[in-house]
Amino acid sequence: FSGMAAAAAAAGRGVNAGHDHNQDNHGPFLAAVPGVLEVSIGHALIGEALHAGLPATVRAYLAVIDHASRGGSIPLA
Repeated sequence: FSGMAAAAAAAGRGVNAGHDHNQDNHGPFLAAVPGVLEVSIGHALIGEALHAGLPATVRAYLAVIDHASRGGSIPLA
């Protein structure tokens, strides 16, 4: 995927990711694919928020994103 992301960037395009991301797979994906602009996590976020609450779930996703942006590939969920 990183090769496709590099090709998209070279062509002046951004990289967006579709559905099926959750706290378990979102971090490794972001760490492996550079330059992701947008990811559809709404369905998973709301589903997880039903169990953990919305504020806690949003904080958990922000921690996953922060961890991935620092080069981490181990999910924090």
